[in-house]
Amino acid sequence: MSYLIDNWEQVLDLAGEHLVIVLVSLGLSTLIGVPFGILAARVQKLGPWILSTLGIFYLIPSLALFAVLVPFMGLGLQPAIVGLVLYSQLPIVRNTATGLAGVDPALVEAARGMGMTPFQRLVLVELPVATPAIVAGLRVAAVMSVGIATIAAYVGAGGLGNLILRGMQLLYPEMVVAGALPAALMAIAVDLVFVVWQRRASR
Repeated sequence: MSYLIDNWEQVLDLAGEHLVIVLVSLGLSTLIGVPFGILAARVQKLGPWILSTLGIFYLIPSLALFAVLVPFMGLGLQPAIVGLVLYSQLPIVRNTATGLAGVDPALVEAARGMGMTPFQRLVLVELPVATPAIVAGLRVAAVMSVGIATIAAYVGAGGLGNLILRGMQLLYPEMVVAGALPAALMAIAVDLVFVVWQRRASR
C-alpha cells in the first residue's frame, strides 16, 4: 500500500485514463449494440445468426483479440477500444433483444390502435418497457470493460493496467496492487451505478 500512498497522483491520473477508455468504449458499444438488438428482435431469422457471431468474439481471449487488432491499428487506444466494443456487443445485443421480446403484446396493440407508427411504438412504448433489460446488459458490459481494460495496457492503451504490467515486469507486488485495487473499486462503483439505474428503470 505504500506505493499507492506515495504515488496517489499518478494512480489517480491512470484511473482517469482507465475510466475514459471504459466510457468511450461503452458509449460506442451502446450506439452499435442497441440497434443490433432491435434488429435481432424484429427479424427472427437474423437473431440467432447475430448472437452466434457476437458470441465468437466473446469467446476469444482478450489478449489474443488485442494482439490480432494491433497489426491493423497499431499500438494505443484504437485496438483497446475496438476490442472492448467487440466484447461488449453480446450482452448488450442479447439483453436488448430479450427485453423487446418480453414487451406485452397488448401494449403494442394498444399503441397501434392509437395510430402510432412502428417507429413511434418502438421509441415510446417498447424501448421504455425494455429499458431494465437493456440496462442489465449495459451493466454486464461496463463491469467487464473495467476488467478487460487493464489487459489493454499490453497494447499501449494506458490506464491502470500500466501499473499492473510494470509491477509484474519488475516483480514489484505493491505496484501491481496499486493498479489492481483501484480497478476493482472502479468495477464495484460502476456496478452500483447501474444497479441504481436499473432499479429506477424498473419503476
